[in-house]
Amino acid sequence: MAPLNTDDPAFMPLTVLSQAIGAGTISSVELVDRLLTRIDAHDDKLHAFVTVYGDDARLAAEGADKAIRSGHKIGPLHGIPIAIKDIVDIEGRITTGGSKAWINRVSPVTATLVKRLVSAGMIVLGKTHSVEFAMGGWGTNQHMGTPWNPWDLNTHRTPGGSSAGSGVSVAAGLAPCAIGTDTGGSVRLPASWCGLTGLKTTIGRISVHGVLPLSSTLDTPGPMTRTVEDAALLYNVLAGPDPKDPLTLRHPVTDPLPTMRQGVAGLRLAVMPESERDGVDAEILTAYDNSVEMLRSLGAQIVTVSLPRPFAKLGAATGRIIGAEGYFFVGDLVDQPELSIDEAVRPRIWVGKGMSAQDYLKALKTQQEIKAEFDAALADADAFLMPTTATAAIPLDAVDQNDTPAMFTRVANLLERCAVSLPNGFTAGGLPSSLQIMCRGYNEAMALRIGWAYEQATDWAGRIPPNLET
Repeated sequence: MAPLNTDDPAFMPLTVLSQAIGAGTISSVELVDRLLTRIDAHDDKLHAFVTVYGDDARLAAEGADKAIRSGHKIGPLHGIPIAIKDIVDIEGRITTGGSKAWINRVSPVTATLVKRLVSAGMIVLGKTHSVEFAMGGWGTNQHMGTPWNPWDLNTHRTPGGSSAGSGVSVAAGLAPCAIGTDTGGSVRLPASWCGLTGLKTTIGRISVHGVLPLSSTLDTPGPMTRTVEDAALLYNVLAGPDPKDPLTLRHPVTDPLPTMRQGVAGLRLAVMPESERDGVDAEILTAYDNSVEMLRSLGAQIVTVSLPRPFAKLGAATGRIIGAEGYFFVGDLVDQPELSIDEAVRPRIWVGKGMSAQDYLKALKTQQEIKAEFDAALADADAFLMPTTATAAIPLDAVDQNDTPAMFTRVANLLERCAVSLPNGFTAGGLPSSLQIMCRGYNEAMALRIGWAYEQATDWAGRIPPNLET
């Protein structure tokens, strides 16, 4: 692994870029040109982007520079580029949802989240590759191609999915930040395997209007960044009420920045029971245990809780909901044998094909029962700590498409909680590991506060994959 690099704008955190653009030490045009140069140099190999909006990004950067020079800077993210997962609509542009079946699908609307990013002065750099229909955690795509995890340029490893291209683009210095979506782990899995921070927001925190749906019960967009503070900055732009998504009207949004630096002293952080450690790689467990001890040393009270059900049962319950709702949205496509649908994705969608209305409603009822059980079990804990993934990124030829890497991530979706994943070490082979901090629903501020405290006490964030420094 290479050390943190804050000299090259391609690897600067958003906070540093914001200061540099505001001070005039770098222009938005220079930043966009640097990123486009890196995309030209590296993306044939990495395959992060479906489409790059180079000319439009340069025009937007010119406009941003003029506005900032004239004293009309909108906010801290003005003039900064961002990559968007290719399941998010931008009116008039192609949005494929990772599917050859939608290779010519023109977006009829612009997603609310994109409108908010642009209103904040951000520049859409391009669209990034996704698992087909966002249905899979490994990050693979049979027909559109699988992005290459940048931490090993010799062996093609899992980038994490479904927001695979978003994770690779940020980790490799092709974009300063990106948008992913998370139905069962699709922001946190690529964050884990690509060495990033990923924020899984609570259902209804960020509007899904204009985001191609997989599961209306579980879909949550979220930022993928280099640092926790970067995630908080993007969260502030993205979160909030949208009449086009009624779920966003339920809870007022709290700015996480005022409390982010309050530390963890006195907080109660719950850890996994021994039974959930089975099947987790030894290096991942060591990194997890070290993270727990670091938080203890910062003043947190570490507690053990008794879980009402094992994570495996929660994962299966999540899968039933995703299958049923996914089949409702794209079943007409996967049922057509002549269409080039990913052979790994088709059976996942077909989980919902034979599900009766009674079974589906029972799955939703079971979700609420499980949620109540875990709310009671975790009532006295400010957060629950676990690894994000049980292994570091694995070679593609070792992937079992009948299995899922989402054993630790689906939990937060089913329980309607939020979670932040962030780097917490590296394996002997130089691959990132990740800590996941899960908090109560609508308490993103607490997850980011704990994550920031951990990040500041360690030096894992912002590392650069080897051989990609230039």
